[in-house]
Amino acid sequence: MRNTTFNPEYDLDNYYADIRRYPLLSREEEIDLARRWQGENDEAALDRLVGSHLRLVAKVARSYSGYGLPLADLISEGNVGLVRAAEKFDPDRGFRFSTYAGWWIRAAIQEYVLYSWSLVKIGTTAAQKKLFFNLRRVKAELKKFEDGDLDPDAVSAIAERLNVSETEVVEMNRRLIGGDFSLNETAHEDGEEWINSLADRAPGPDAAVADLDELDWRRSLMRDGLGTLNERERRILKARRLVDEPRTLQNLSEEYGISRERVRQIEGRAIEKLRNAMLQAAAAADTQDPMAGDGAGRPFEPA
Repeated sequence: MRNTTFNPEYDLDNYYADIRRYPLLSREEEIDLARRWQGENDEAALDRLVGSHLRLVAKVARSYSGYGLPLADLISEGNVGLVRAAEKFDPDRGFRFSTYAGWWIRAAIQEYVLYSWSLVKIGTTAAQKKLFFNLRRVKAELKKFEDGDLDPDAVSAIAERLNVSETEVVEMNRRLIGGDFSLNETAHEDGEEWINSLADRAPGPDAAVADLDELDWRRSLMRDGLGTLNERERRILKARRLVDEPRTLQNLSEEYGISRERVRQIEGRAIEKLRNAMLQAAAAADTQDPMAGDGAGRPFEPA
């Protein structure tokens, strides 16, 4: 099949003239060519079937030219979708090939637009993708041409029409009007860069130390609490709750020669005893030292 991708010396005018050489096909010709390609691996049949629909790719690609991406790249991606459609087309389903291929062409171009339009992933769900490709059209229908945030009524109307949340509408609108920018770009007249004005949300050293102290305190409470359990309660609780791969009730019932329900009862009793022991120890610590507790002045509540 003829190469339909672009190179720097191959302009669109030449490409359009080239693809117009392929004649349009009748329904019967489409069916015949599809069967010859799929049944006999006839590449000449594939060339005619795909070539006759290259004009459809160019038409669809032009409808996505408003996203600022090279039209040649959009056409190339659409051609990939066209070839995939030819490989999967079932001539016995009764559809025209152009109808079937249109879905593949648009899907390929849309994936390219979503991937290339922004450094940050635009949408993951079908609803988000629909919002991305329809937001500008719906805004135009509502005569909302301003570049700033949408008013609440417009947000509500768009969300209802496209079946997405109002938050998604607001965020997508800001993405579309804002675009990407480098963190190394100048943010102020004094030459300061954007990256220097970003807040560090990591906890400070004092908070990190407090978190570690609290974690050590809770662990000590648990160690002491486990000491209040008998051997069987402690082993069952550890096997069920304190290991990376908990053992099953059936496995423990076989080890101890008791029923699964009995294992469950022992586990529940051990959890309650451990919880009570930890609460009592925490309360005693609070009584002895007003600064004790969870490190933030809150009553201790074991997980």
